[in-house]
Amino acid sequence: MRYQRIFTIVLDSFGVGQAQDANQFGDFGADTYGHIQAHMSLHIPNLRKLGLDALYTPQDHQGIALRLAEHGASKDTLSGHWELMGVVVDSPFQVFSSFPDALIETLEQATNHTFIGNKAASGTQILAELGHVETETNGSTLILYTSADSVLQICGNEEIIGLEELYRVCQTAREITMQPQWKVGRVIARPYIIRNGQYIRTDHRKDYAVAPIQPTVLDYLPYTIGIGKISDIFSGQGISESYHSTSSVHGMKQTIAMLEKEFRGLCFTNLVDFDAKWGHRRDVEGYGHELEQFDVLLGECLKKMKKDDLLILTADHGNDPTWKGTDHTRENVPCLCYSPQLSRRETLPIGSFGDVGSTILYNFGIVQPTYMIGEPIWDIFKL
Repeated sequence: MRYQRIFTIVLDSFGVGQAQDANQFGDFGADTYGHIQAHMSLHIPNLRKLGLDALYTPQDHQGIALRLAEHGASKDTLSGHWELMGVVVDSPFQVFSSFPDALIETLEQATNHTFIGNKAASGTQILAELGHVETETNGSTLILYTSADSVLQICGNEEIIGLEELYRVCQTAREITMQPQWKVGRVIARPYIIRNGQYIRTDHRKDYAVAPIQPTVLDYLPYTIGIGKISDIFSGQGISESYHSTSSVHGMKQTIAMLEKEFRGLCFTNLVDFDAKWGHRRDVEGYGHELEQFDVLLGECLKKMKKDDLLILTADHGNDPTWKGTDHTRENVPCLCYSPQLSRRETLPIGSFGDVGSTILYNFGIVQPTYMIGEPIWDIFKL
């Protein structure tokens, strides 16, 4: 074993150019990083030092850099994370522009709430449009909406309906949408409050995800710390400790705190703001500034790493903020690997999402199950 601790950080939606099959998804030409960089001047010295720009133009950098391609027939959060940990989703989850009447009727009968909205929308916009109805009905009517992802989202004013009731409604929706004809990847509770006439989403969001279809790499590891949405994404399976993050900045600070902790295993972090706040809202400058904030904290992370630590920076899909619509984009993702003991400086040919999990298993001396995809990134063990 070369590394005692592996820190894998997922910059949620940070694609690095169209995948080979992007045209099948209507995403030919998408490039999250490339288009942000073309739009604005970015100060991200640490990402560049680790080889991000080397994925576009040959240049010197530290560590190992390569692109990864997704094998599964999707471009969503669950399938992306599961594939990073070895499990491919061949049949995509259901995606709806609006949910069938039969589903809404079943949900209303099971929860004793009426639902309005039922369309693909921005969470902030639909609150501004319909939030007053929830208030006027004292929470008996709730906003239900979706997005271009496989999700069913339910809003609730936590000072009127209360978090416990909102979570109950969402858990009921999760049970109902396990039926094949309605099966979505996640049901999401979206609590909010009203301050000075403004609808403000709180950090009490809760995701109810489908459990992985097979055991993932996490189920085989000696110890896994999940930060951000990781525990939700894997339905708690294979997670030893879990820490909720209120923002991507908070998630990075939690990750940096884990560098002070003694453990042997994986620290797995999801930074969701890139996707939720900026990619889906098509906010190029917001995305760029989030990258700059991340880069500062990445610098702190690099300074605190021990000799036998390994850092893997990657993503789960793309979400080009310059692209049409609000959907994720089918892109390759970066894989930047660094350790203080790693003297090699290589840009490798394209690999697969599963290479991340395969590398982690190999490092801890665990035989990879035959159903998992991926090959270890051998160069990080050559030092």
